[in-house]
Amino acid sequence: MYTVCIRIILKGADIMAKSPTQIRIDSRTKQKAISLFNELGIDMSSAVNIFLRQCILHGGLPFNVELPKFNAETLAAIEEGRRISRDPDTHAYTSVEELKQALLSD
Repeated sequence: MYTVCIRIILKGADIMAKSPTQIRIDSRTKQKAISLFNELGIDMSSAVNIFLRQCILHGGLPFNVELPKFNAETLAAIEEGRRISRDPDTHAYTSVEELKQALLSD
């Protein structure tokens, strides 16, 4: 079903005039996206066209864009991590071996 929908969209896109568009994407994100799209059997241009058509169909982005919501336990853990990182008595270890030696010496 999904592949059929993509083919219909792409065939319809071939009839319409094309307009070159440039977007900036960091290299890592681009490579991951290309790998994903290759597995789906589409190229970057087709994927962007599908995304834009979905935006038009939804009258906005086809997914929710929101800040992550953390529960009280997670917020407390984040604050504890910040507090520990500011503590001048906290020792940082550069390797697991260094940490093991420090634990064994106590």
